[in-house]
Order: sequence, then C-alpha cells, then structure tokens
Amino acid sequence: MITDGVRERAVALADDEGLPAFVHDLGALRAQAEHIREALSGPGTPELYYAAKANADAPILRTLAPYLDGVEVASGGELDHVRRVLPGLPLAFGGPGKTDPELASILRLGVDRVHVESPYELERLATLARETGREVDVLLRVNLAGDRQGYALAMSGPFGMDPETIDACRAILARAPWVRLRGMHAHLASGLDAPEMLGQSEEILTFARGRLDLAAPEINLGGGMAVDYADPSRRFDWPAYAKGIADLARPGETLRIEPGRAVTVHSGWYVTDVLDVKRAHGEWYAVLRGGTMHLRTPVTKQHDQPFTVIAQGGPGPATEELVTLVGQLCTPKDVFARRVRAGRLAVGDVVAFAMAGAYGWNISHHDFLMHPKPGFHYLEG
Repeated sequence: MITDGVRERAVALADDEGLPAFVHDLGALRAQAEHIREALSGPGTPELYYAAKANADAPILRTLAPYLDGVEVASGGELDHVRRVLPGLPLAFGGPGKTDPELASILRLGVDRVHVESPYELERLATLARETGREVDVLLRVNLAGDRQGYALAMSGPFGMDPETIDACRAILARAPWVRLRGMHAHLASGLDAPEMLGQSEEILTFARGRLDLAAPEINLGGGMAVDYADPSRRFDWPAYAKGIADLARPGETLRIEPGRAVTVHSGWYVTDVLDVKRAHGEWYAVLRGGTMHLRTPVTKQHDQPFTVIAQGGPGPATEELVTLVGQLCTPKDVFARRVRAGRLAVGDVVAFAMAGAYGWNISHHDFLMHPKPGFHYLEG
C-alpha cells in the first residue's frame, strides 16, 4: 500500500513536472530492516549481509547499515562504491568471472570474505596475494542447484563449483597458507518462501558439514527470499525462517545469509503519469511517461507491476475498462501491466508502481531511445 509520504511527493512531482521518478520511503525501509533484525537476533540465527546488487543507492545503504552485519558485493564497482559509502562495514565479494584488477582491489581494500567460484580463480587469487604480501580469507562456493523446477530462478551453470570440483581446491589451499579457508558458500535458487528456504538451507548445511574440517566453520546460505508482486501485502516470514535456522544451527558454526530484494523492494515506488489513453483493436492502452528502460523488472519477470492510481486527470481521454499500461519505448515489450483494472484512468493521472525498491533503475537499459532519466527522491521518516 502506498505510504502517505510517497503519495504526497508523487502529487508534488507531478505539479512540478518532475516525473517520472523513483521515490524511496526510508522510514518504511527502516521498519522492514528492524523487523528482519529482530527476527535474527536470537541464538543460532544467521548473520545478515545485504546483497548490494538489489539496490546500492547511498541513502539506502546508509539506512540499512545499523541493522547489518555486512554487505555482499559482486563487482569491483560495487566494492569501491560500498566501501566509500560504508567504510567500516564488513564486506564479502562474490560472483563469477572476477578479473585480475578486481582480485587486486579485494586484496588492497581488505575484503573480509571472498567467495571463490573455481579452482582457477583460487589459483589467481593465491598468486596475487603472494605477490603483494597479503593474506585473504575465502569461502568456497558450491553449486548444488541441479534441477530446481518451479523456482523463480535457479543458480545453476556458471555459479560456483560442482561438489567434486570443491575437492580440487584443497591442494591449492595446502600450498598457499596465506589463503585461509573459512568455510563454504551456496546460493541455490531465488523466490522461495520460508519453508522452501529452510529446506534448501538444510541441504546446504548437510553438504558443508560433510566437507569442512574446520574448528569454527562459516556457512553462507545465500539469499533468494521470496517476494510476491501479485500480492504486495504478502511478505517473507522472517520469524519462522529465523526459528528454523536456529533449530538447524550447531555450536561453533557461523551461519550467514545475504538477502537483497526482500529487504528493499517494498520501500520503493516508480512514479509517473499518463500521457495518452487510447483504444486499439478492441483493447485499451494507457501510455505512461518513461517506461521499462527505467523499471525493467515487470517485462523481465513477465508479471504485472502492482500500482496505485492517484487521480489528477482532467477532461481528456479516459477509460474505465481493462487497460494495459505501457511506456514510451518503440517496442511492444515496453509493458508494466497487461489488461488490469485501474478504475477510471485518464490523461494526467499519476501512477505509482509499488515494489520498485530493488532491481529497478540499476538493472534497466537506461539509454534506449535516450529519454530523460528519472529523478530520485528519498523520504526520511
């Protein structure tokens, strides 16, 4: 549901010709972070690292920082940005295809944990660390994904190592004592509710415990907590998940998770206005300012982005029929929502798309057709 602050800012932006824009309610974000942190406060619950790839805007990171144990980054650019915005917070660096300059940055900036994706990557990291006189702490990333039918996103293919490949890393580690093995990392799939996430976590723990011979192992269970674009009021059950993980935990272990979307998605809105309403081949269309070059998620995930209409329109074209909400791009794929009920929708009305706080602007194809960039607004609360 749209917050009062976002509604007021949306109307003001429309009056000032400041649309489209992303509007982030930092008060709502803070409440979500407090809820997650409270759930993860008991014995045996995992450390909370935020996956910066979901939304690394500086005000977002600063709002989240008091509730985090660390941040997970996945590129040299993210590393530089997050280290600059949050200089004191622990960082983990993950992701396939790490370049030599990125590995050098990891060593220079003192990343706390490196998630190693392959024996070749481990060899290169060990060589660079020896040449620069550095020590580095690593987790080996295992790929247990396999066939995960029905999941929103299975992390197979290039992510991590097959179980047998993990064993090939032992010889590298044996001859490079300056590379310290701290544990194992696995992120198998995304879009899981708490029961499925707990089942996946148990699978990871069983594998890791059978392969790690460490006095105080660290096991990163990944992220992938579900969000429901069809029902924004339905949230991931953090208390149930936290209790389940605590029941699985063993003394001496450090467990860790790295959610992104489920932390920030609900506190951001993409706000725009209606430029035209027209009928074509028996269907109604509302053409909105901006488009999926700003908010690519609905066309990528093939869902209807939830929205609120703030009536502002005058006597121009309007419809009360089922309507498809599209943007300004010259492609039929520029669609926010198909054949949805919007009440009366008229030229000039403001449309605020919810659940735009993660994988919005940062994952979109900004420069297609060179339309103006959106504004960015962060509401304190």
